[in-house]
Amino acid sequence: MRIADVAEASPMLTGLDDQRATALWKVKRGTTELMALPRIVAIRSIMLNHWYHHRGQLSVYHRTLDIPLPSIYGPSADENPFA
Repeated sequence: MRIADVAEASPMLTGLDDQRATALWKVKRGTTELMALPRIVAIRSIMLNHWYHHRGQLSVYHRTLDIPLPSIYGPSADENPFA
């Protein structure tokens, strides 16, 4: 992710009120509507799930290099909880 992308997305996300978040976001090809869903669902599925996917890739990459996994949401399953 480029710094410019974060700088552009941040004001849009912080300025998102309930009415705008629940409004339909549509994907169209010409005049044909391909998909319509609430904007907040699109943000989650496109942006957040994309981050989760890359976090998983990074975990696999660390394991292949025998690098201890960083704590993402608390200790990893690789850590001994009784140590």
